[in-house]
Amino acid sequence: MSELLVDFITSLDGYASGEGWPGFWGLEGPEYLAWLGEQPEVTYLMGANTYRLMSGFAAGEVPSGQDEFRPEEEASVNELTQASKVVFSSSLEEPLTWANSTLVRDDAVEAVRAMKSSGSGLLGTIGSLSLCRSLLRAGLVDRFRVVMFPVITGATGEERIYDGYPDVALEMIEHRTFDGRIQLVEYKPRVLDHPPLVTPA
Repeated sequence: MSELLVDFITSLDGYASGEGWPGFWGLEGPEYLAWLGEQPEVTYLMGANTYRLMSGFAAGEVPSGQDEFRPEEEASVNELTQASKVVFSSSLEEPLTWANSTLVRDDAVEAVRAMKSSGSGLLGTIGSLSLCRSLLRAGLVDRFRVVMFPVITGATGEERIYDGYPDVALEMIEHRTFDGRIQLVEYKPRVLDHPPLVTPA
């Protein structure tokens, strides 16, 4: 059975990006980049908006406010191009132009449920906030990982990650600091029907 990892990189205040900021908020360091390079092979799950954005980067479109990609950003996009990707959309048309991308028009929750039961590898999300929220609500997420960068983007932040989420209890299974400033936390999530009636021991 496959395992599903929801994976976010965020500002401290829970934004997925910020207007005018470079990728990784310009704060990635050698420890963090080395860790990224050590990650196991994963099949990425995404929605149409993330596909359009990332496939545009792969085709050479530079993020707003930048003249060109930094080497770290280019390497990240190249790695995504080589990876297997499943795109859930009713608006995109086949064939998808980004290499190694498969379009699925079926309900994403049911499709991922089937992928988990019939597969053996690691499934991971990239961006796609509404998709991640739906998968979490459905109880399909095995691990919830957040890498927090040391910035608060109160004025420029875009894509608030946790709006619309249910209440979720999180059991920590890993934590780590990279380059003395970037904090990783990883949890096993449990969606709650209501707040707990007693304080956990």
